[in-house]
Amino acid sequence: MGAADPSGDRQNVVHRVRHALRYPGHIAYHRAVTADDTARSPEAAVGHDPSRERRAQLGRMQFDYLLAHGLRPEHHVLEIGCGNLRAGRLLIDHLDTGHYYGIDISPAILLAAQGTLVREGLQSKLPYLTLVGDLTFGFLPEGHFDVVHAHSVFSHSPRQVVEQCLAHVGRILAPGGHFDFTFNRTEGREHQVPHEDFSYRTRTLTTIAARHGLKARFMDDWERLPQGQSKIRVTLMSDRARTVGP
Repeated sequence: MGAADPSGDRQNVVHRVRHALRYPGHIAYHRAVTADDTARSPEAAVGHDPSRERRAQLGRMQFDYLLAHGLRPEHHVLEIGCGNLRAGRLLIDHLDTGHYYGIDISPAILLAAQGTLVREGLQSKLPYLTLVGDLTFGFLPEGHFDVVHAHSVFSHSPRQVVEQCLAHVGRILAPGGHFDFTFNRTEGREHQVPHEDFSYRTRTLTTIAARHGLKARFMDDWERLPQGQSKIRVTLMSDRARTVGP
């Protein structure tokens, strides 16, 4: 890991431009930026929330939402973009041993996640924490996960990454399982800050999902919570089993 960039965190325009020029690829850029941010503060490296209390609140909100939608200890959960386990620490504690699988593109943040496990005393729950370079999930078993969860991932992902994820996530969903993801919603023109912030229309995402055999539902109850993104849930169109939760 290189030395921290003195120009500031990822909210700093100079910081963004410098890394975008040096690391033009999406994965390489985020690994570099996250490494710098993690060197400053592993807790603050995930998300744009200024306070520790707010970060903890958002992690709790994600967990409570899944719990309210039927998450049980025996379920198998995959968290895409697990980061330093802002929500993952609560999921790991709730789930049976070995039932949590977290993936991330950043080696630095996964090391921070290991520190979270130690700090929270969760080693005995044997969670899986794995580095990935794409969202094809080829190394994961078919039909295994009851819940796949991605918070603030598509909000930082270009369309090709979103498409890749939705093209492959159906293979790893268990019968009755679902994939929840948040996104920056726009009613107008879709726009982006290169490598950083991406906004999508709901119809764009539901159309991509349908193209890959997934039924998408906009989650109105999430919209009413005090957070800044929208949420969609996808299930397999061919899945006649009862979905997890309502």
